[in-house]
Amino acid sequence: MASGLSSFALGGPTQKQRVSYFYDDDVGNYTYGLGHPMKPHRVRMCHSLVTNYGLYKKMDVIRPKRATARQMTRFHNDEYVDFLYRLTPDMVGGEGMSESTKHLFNLGDDCPVFDGLFEFCSISAGGSIAAANKLTRGESDIAINWAGGLHHAKKTEASGFCYINDIVLAILELLRFHQRVLYIDIDIHHGDGVEEAFYTTDRVMTASFHMTEFFPGTGKLEETGIGKGKNYAVNVPLQKGMDDWSYQNLFEPVIKHIMEWYRPGAVVLQCGADSLAGDKLGCFNLSMKGHANCVAYVKSFGVPMIVVGGGGYTIRNVARAWTFETAVLLDEQLPEELPFNSYFEYYGPEYRLDVPANNMKNDNTPEDLHNLKAQIIENLRHIPCAPSVQMQEVPRDYTSSDDEDEDVDFDTRISRRLQDSRIVPDEELSDSDEEDGRRNHHDANGSFMERSTGASASAFGSASGRLSGRVTTTSAAHNFSSPLGTNGSSSGAATSHSRKFATGAPSDPAQSPSNNAQAEWNQQAVSTKSAKGGQGSSAGNGTGASSAARRGRASIRHGSLIIESWPIMAHRDHTLSRGPTLTRKLFSPLIHRRVALRTITTGEILRCRCSTHSEIT
Repeated sequence: MASGLSSFALGGPTQKQRVSYFYDDDVGNYTYGLGHPMKPHRVRMCHSLVTNYGLYKKMDVIRPKRATARQMTRFHNDEYVDFLYRLTPDMVGGEGMSESTKHLFNLGDDCPVFDGLFEFCSISAGGSIAAANKLTRGESDIAINWAGGLHHAKKTEASGFCYINDIVLAILELLRFHQRVLYIDIDIHHGDGVEEAFYTTDRVMTASFHMTEFFPGTGKLEETGIGKGKNYAVNVPLQKGMDDWSYQNLFEPVIKHIMEWYRPGAVVLQCGADSLAGDKLGCFNLSMKGHANCVAYVKSFGVPMIVVGGGGYTIRNVARAWTFETAVLLDEQLPEELPFNSYFEYYGPEYRLDVPANNMKNDNTPEDLHNLKAQIIENLRHIPCAPSVQMQEVPRDYTSSDDEDEDVDFDTRISRRLQDSRIVPDEELSDSDEEDGRRNHHDANGSFMERSTGASASAFGSASGRLSGRVTTTSAAHNFSSPLGTNGSSSGAATSHSRKFATGAPSDPAQSPSNNAQAEWNQQAVSTKSAKGGQGSSAGNGTGASSAARRGRASIRHGSLIIESWPIMAHRDHTLSRGPTLTRKLFSPLIHRRVALRTITTGEILRCRCSTHSEIT
């Protein structure tokens, strides 16, 4: 055991705490592009060290559920999230996206468009949201998501390599259970996205230790919040060359006063590693131990805590620092000699778990730091001690399954088709002998129908060999391709949907369509000519028929039967849909077409089934 690490002193009294660690291996598959300083692969490098040091045995390692577009819109603008969902590299510079659109959402050199952009954001945000839920359910004391910490993203635009602000989403989840949340940022860049999100509230206090006159150009000492949030934004602007001793003597007194006066119910700590010595974009001179001392000091208060990553562009040092800080959170001591791992050659020539400080000049004088600390503490005196809010029952959390019967192992990726098949009610396409208390029968032609009156059943049987046709419906409400369930279809533009049908299911089970197709009547090619040859159509039914058509309903009369088709909505959270105005609020909606055979004389439905559906998302 190396003495250098075994003698590392923690920031205060320690207590064994339950730690959860969130990691999705796919995060290392994405790249911002050749030459870009942001390397998501650093998270995989860190995880390799964590695994080979055996730290996974000391904590719960969880592959989190990826964040959905709906979850992202708890903070971000709907149009912005929808734009990211649709965005592909092929759209950049082509007809798919204009320069004005790129500027609108602040895309460019810092925030490029790359393959899998939305999936990358889903992984980052999903880990932080899952970490927040782990804390709020009381299942963990500390939750780690090194893929998170993207603190520059704004409500309606990307910024500073960040597209979706996972920190804000995690804090919003914590606020459902905690009156007050403290956010601490030790990245060399000011955490402007998080501060801006909570600049007017006293329920979240932000404390950022960053380099002054550096990107993004915010975070001045006098920027302390407005309205109810006055003095709840703590900014600590520093000069370049900040070393371990200076940082510790400023960080610990400020955090101590905040913890004593604000008394947060939970803490979110952003551990940007670009404040380490030797970072490609940073100008501080913190060693790995000096950086980790901040983590240990915050942990010593025993408040439930989420720890996320952030900046850091010398990736071998980022992996070292976050591995060491994982050990600090676990109260484990690691040997300096690195174990063999998948990226062992990256850490040469020393191959040690250490990021030492260099001989960089510290431009922060003791007098400047003393005055800065005094001013910050004076500002804190103006806030009331532990402001309180009235708490009430909160809605169901996002991590609980929207399908009560669905029990997914998130370590096993299942196909979208399989997910969709679980959404449809079991009775929707059931071929069992008993269905809703009614007996099912098969006619001589192999057609499946429900028993009705003798005359109606006879009418259905005689018509089954003659009926064929294409039902074409017109609807203005069901032309979707957005993850939020809308693409502007409320404008009223009509969209045609064609559904094929046949009266009988195939008698040979081998010829039956798959469950994923959700259709049993689509085996025969049909023609609109036979429908036109009937005694009438829905177009001739007057005002009522026109109104039904506007709602997406259509009917064709053929002999003594009417064939009706209309759209229905189904989605995982079982919320009733009342038309296109609510579709943007659905979690994962599906659109079906229900087709019915109805007698003209009695209006009795002889058969009613769902045809092939298409997923809105």
